[in-house]
Parts: sequence; C-alpha cells; structure tokens
Amino acid sequence: MAAPGDLSGAEVVVEHVSRSFGARVTALEDVSLRVAPGEFALLTGPSGAGKSTLLNCIAGFDRPDGGRVTIAGADVAALEEPARFRREVVGFVFQLHHLIAGLTAEENVEVPLIPDVRRRTDRLARARAALAQVGLAERATHLPAELSGGERQRVALARAIVRHPRLLLADEPTGALDSAAGEEVLGLLGRLAREHGITVLLVSHDPGAERHVDRVIELLDGRIVRDAPLSRAPGPGAGA
Repeated sequence: MAAPGDLSGAEVVVEHVSRSFGARVTALEDVSLRVAPGEFALLTGPSGAGKSTLLNCIAGFDRPDGGRVTIAGADVAALEEPARFRREVVGFVFQLHHLIAGLTAEENVEVPLIPDVRRRTDRLARARAALAQVGLAERATHLPAELSGGERQRVALARAIVRHPRLLLADEPTGALDSAAGEEVLGLLGRLAREHGITVLLVSHDPGAERHVDRVIELLDGRIVRDAPLSRAPGPGAGA
C-alpha cells in the first residue's frame, strides 16, 4: 500500500448517466462530468436534485439505467470485485459518523484495515497516523461518547482515509455539525486534496463549502445547471 505522499488522485468520469425510480421519478437525466485527479469538487443543489443518487452511482452502490461511470479508468458497473475496488480506491464519509459505540477512536479507524493488514500493531499504528492527520492523536483511546460531534466526524474521516484512498466521497459530512465543527471538517477535506492529492467529491448544502473547493457542480431536477471552477480561498479552519 502506498504511503499518503505517494498517492495520485483518481479521475472520475461520468458519461451520459441517467437514473429513474419508477415511472414518475427521474433522479438523473443525461449527466456528464469529469473530476480531475486531486480536484476538490462540490455537488450542490436543492433537495431532490439528484446529488446523492449521482454519488451512489459513482460509488457503485447504485447502477444507472443508462450511461457509464469510470474511476481511475475502471468501469464501475463492470468490476469483477466491486467491494475490493471500493476498499482499495475509494473512501466514504457520510452525514452520520456510524462509529461503533464500544470501540475507541483508534479501534474504529482500525476496522477497515482488518481484511488486509494481518498484524494488529501495524493496524493500530496506521490508525493513529490517520487520527493525527485529522488532529485527534490525543483522543485515540476515547470512546465515541467521550467525543464531541465534530470530533466524531473527524474520526469518521480518519477511518475513510486510513487505507490511503485515491478518491474520497463525502455525502453531507457537515450536515449534523454546528458551523465551527463543519468549517473544521471542510478545511480538513481541502487539506487532503491539496497536500495528499486525493480527489474529493463533496455533496453539501453547507453555505461555507464553496470557500474550500476548486469547483462547484450544481444540479437541478437531475441535470447539471452550473459547473464553475473556483479559485480556492480557504475560510477559517482550513488546514486545521
């Protein structure tokens, strides 16, 4: 497994993707986009615009009715071992942290390493390094109940990056946080893109998100209505 400094981000290509649910709900309609390696892109738009459906199609959790998604040149729908591909290439952060209550922070971060890293000392060393990346080295042995909401989400972020993914998919990771904690998480995501070259695709309604990203992709009624590159100017908390 490559060290974080040796990584290159994964290119994401979405080509003419459509997805419907039943006869009346069209979640995505002929969506095409490319996210470059190491880019930090924001998917935004009102509720029901198709943001999470698009993220699920990119992740391979859902299959489009038409079109194609490739990650690092691999056709997501044609993968022979999709779970292994996701484990090795993609990291995920969600609105709810989904930490295991009876495990410490470092043990929660260790979990994704269990299938492939045999020695527990190696797993814990990597878990502690990931926690240090998100500024929680001193909280490694604390249980989730002993952490603030922002700290729990940062543990979830450490868990997502502990395998050094090339692509990080984040679905409303600040939705359950106050503004200060949310700003901190957004800053950390920006730092991962800048310093480690990870491609980051963020779904968010957070009004502060645009201050951290390279590009805003806005969806409405299942279509892209705005695709605008930005000159990143990190807000407070960036690089924390």
